[in-house]
Amino acid sequence: MKKTTIAIIVLALVVLAGLGFYFFNQSSQNTPQTQNQEDSTGTTTNEGNTEVVTGPKSVIGKSVEGRDIEAYTYGTGFNHLLFVGGIHGGYSWNTASVAYELVDYLEKSTSTLPADLKVTVIPVLNPDGLYKVVDTTGRFAKAQVPSSESLRVSGRFNANQVDLNRNFDCDWRSDATWQDKAVSGGTAAFSEPEAKAFKNYVETNKPDAVVVWYSAVGGVFASNCHEGVLPETLEITNVFANASGYKAYGEFNFYEITGDMVNWLAKIKIPATSVLLTTHEDIEWEKNLKGIQALFAHYSK
Repeated sequence: MKKTTIAIIVLALVVLAGLGFYFFNQSSQNTPQTQNQEDSTGTTTNEGNTEVVTGPKSVIGKSVEGRDIEAYTYGTGFNHLLFVGGIHGGYSWNTASVAYELVDYLEKSTSTLPADLKVTVIPVLNPDGLYKVVDTTGRFAKAQVPSSESLRVSGRFNANQVDLNRNFDCDWRSDATWQDKAVSGGTAAFSEPEAKAFKNYVETNKPDAVVVWYSAVGGVFASNCHEGVLPETLEITNVFANASGYKAYGEFNFYEITGDMVNWLAKIKIPATSVLLTTHEDIEWEKNLKGIQALFAHYSK
């Protein structure tokens, strides 16, 4: 009798345990999850908030008027190349266009990018200046660019009316010049959020070399800040120029410049070169692609 009673008690405990597990499991399946979950579309949910994962695109900072400064990164190699367009906004709108062409090229050829390379493109460093001219901060068609030269010139500056390529820490001056015109270099080096965002990005990511597009001369110009041209700067200037067909220059000396971005890069010992498109209208993509591909080969040896 005693054994029968014990057996009944054990059986009852097993049944109760099974029922408890069943109801707990059902409750868990019907309870909203609070941990991160990612579906096949790349959408991540975190405690009810949805963040769309945008692949290679990131935001490195904001403009004066709060517009995103976007960067697109491809590859995971240890040699990091950085390309920059649109520092002069709508005035040099074609520099943004050629940078977007590079984004498109990388989107299509990521699988063939050398394994030891990482490439970042910042198409528009001055989104407020671009918006003033073409009414957008992203991709745009050439037909959107107005014919008014005065409007395009006004788009050279950021929303604080500062020439961003006079706001960096190499010979910085507030009373800067552009050709024969007086322009503002800001209240201090890196006073502008766009320049500060670029500085923070460079100091955090430490690219191995930087190419910045400007217009319009038609040439590739080495950077320096009173300590001579870095050997690697001279190398990438010649590599890009020889492949593209642009003329290579040891320095930019057409007129005095202060607070220049690529010269600041030289000051902090990062090889950098300026590619000046020939006009303010053409992107000269085939020429630039040859220069870009030559740099890819140079850094994947």
